[in-house]
Amino acid sequence: EGTELDRTKWQTEWWVTERKGGFWHEDMVSVKDGNLVITTAYFEDGLPTPEAYKGYFEKHPSDKDYKGGWYTGVVETRGKFEGLYGYYECRAILPKSTGMWSAFWMMNDGVSDVDGSGKDGTEVDIFESMYYKDVWWGAGDAVISGIHYDGYGEGHQNASIGKWFVNNPYEEYNTYGVEWNKDEYIFYINGCETGRLSAGGVSQNPEYLLVSCEFAGENGIQHSDRHGTGEISKTPEENWPAEFIVDYVKCYQYKDLV
Repeated sequence: EGTELDRTKWQTEWWVTERKGGFWHEDMVSVKDGNLVITTAYFEDGLPTPEAYKGYFEKHPSDKDYKGGWYTGVVETRGKFEGLYGYYECRAILPKSTGMWSAFWMMNDGVSDVDGSGKDGTEVDIFESMYYKDVWWGAGDAVISGIHYDGYGEGHQNASIGKWFVNNPYEEYNTYGVEWNKDEYIFYINGCETGRLSAGGVSQNPEYLLVSCEFAGENGIQHSDRHGTGEISKTPEENWPAEFIVDYVKCYQYKDLV
């Protein structure tokens, strides 16, 4: 609600500024008409470095300062809200664009531990949208849900419930949720169960929430979407700037949580 992000609950700084084929920047996050809006657009000369990152790059040379390219945003709750088990849901309209995707997901620092288990931390992708106009895969209105654990290198492991079609997701609100208990993750779209996962063992540590957009690519350069259906077009037909519109994020805990 209101006209700006509630920073007692959310922040726009994560571990990185450069995110795969583009950049995350606080200027791309806004609140209007009762929605969180993450906007995506191309800036030939880039955007100015936010106050929170001034002096940051001298201390973290592996991260990159902002430059010309595609810009979008993230909000996350690390250190402000980290839940353990329960039900997590958002209601959103997905961004209309090729070569990028939006997501509602959970993370824990233990995801990077390579020990054959997801119990110490799991990336839980409640939904990811990367299929806009994806005629090749016949999945234009679909999202995917899945989990990742044991880091993102050679030990990386993952599991997915596959893709699920959604009711006109780029024009209408839909809800995306996951119930997380000690035994499994149960995924939902509009209150209907889509699948269950427990590979590697379910995370037993608190996780924080992220709502984000990003681009396929690397080193801040967008090259193509991850399914090879083509590079982003800057033409007006591609609906730029694109908007990821989120009505709400709601979190529920079990009454008998131990």
